[in-house]
Amino acid sequence: MSKLAGKVAVVTGASKGIGAGIATALAAEGAAVVVNYASSKSGADAVVERITNAGGKAIAVKADVSKADEAQALIDAAVKEFGRLDVLVNNSGVYEFAPLEAITPEHFHRHFDINVLGLLLTTKAASKHLGEGASVINIGSIVSRLTMPETAVYTATKGAVDAITGVLSRELGPRGIRVNSINPGMIETEGSREIGVIGSDFQHAIVAQTPLGRIGQPDDIADIAVFLATDASRYMTGELLKVAGGLR
Repeated sequence: MSKLAGKVAVVTGASKGIGAGIATALAAEGAAVVVNYASSKSGADAVVERITNAGGKAIAVKADVSKADEAQALIDAAVKEFGRLDVLVNNSGVYEFAPLEAITPEHFHRHFDINVLGLLLTTKAASKHLGEGASVINIGSIVSRLTMPETAVYTATKGAVDAITGVLSRELGPRGIRVNSINPGMIETEGSREIGVIGSDFQHAIVAQTPLGRIGQPDDIADIAVFLATDASRYMTGELLKVAGGLR
């Protein structure tokens, strides 16, 4: 029996990478999935097609989660289409590294608006529909502990995600809603390839510090998201799950 049969999930930033992997994995376990995207309709449509071709249920919904009305519309679309909401995966995010002297207000606000404000706005909208047993899954990052050079703003956003995860677990816990975070290490995605990380000296340095000897794949994160979405993790909340091959 599918672990998420009858459940409905929203995955933000799901047109590619980790988000696409999570959306596909949740659907494979029986969840109806809303595949959110901000700009790549073709990417989101491809994820929906992959899910439906495998016999699952999914729709693509465009929304910039850093805008309150669009975050609300995303959740409204999910409830209108599928009648309920059980799982929210806050995956939308941007990352651009910059040394201290290159940081600008625009750089700061772009990261915090999407990575932090977007998470809060979407969770606020979703919380009205989530009931006992529901799961909110935030996507943080191992960078909040590694504190690497030239990542001050990005690392700050992921530190905020860590803190928010704890706070919201306490706020929503009395309603039986769990809030946890997956904090990945380096994952091979379209984004990491686009910025030149894959195959770089930086990747090799990370792998050299990783006990399991490799970088991650989206499926490595998606399987953890499935666990957090199901009753198998029913007594877990406020947790930060480092999924980084042992990198510390």
